[in-house]
Amino acid sequence: MKCVTVKKGVNCSFMASSGCSFKDGFCLPVVEKCEGCDRTKEFEGKIYCNSYPDPEAKWDHGACNFATHVQAVVDKAGKVKINPLKASKRAARGR
Repeated sequence: MKCVTVKKGVNCSFMASSGCSFKDGFCLPVVEKCEGCDRTKEFEGKIYCNSYPDPEAKWDHGACNFATHVQAVVDKAGKVKINPLKASKRAARGR
């Protein structure tokens, strides 16, 4: 349904016939960490996220998974443990 509270005219999955079904009844503005994201848009002088109603909650446990301006960091330093018994059998077969 289309939002009638904060983001008027935008399709919102939290909008119901009785109004906004999000916990406070409206979306919250973005936080500083969201600056530069392509999913933000300005409504009535404040900037809101188009993907999630509470952007601060998305940043609580690390980077927001919707953030377009953040690159995912992959830790390649960890080595895979190899079972020594299987390794010796592979060596014996000539692999």
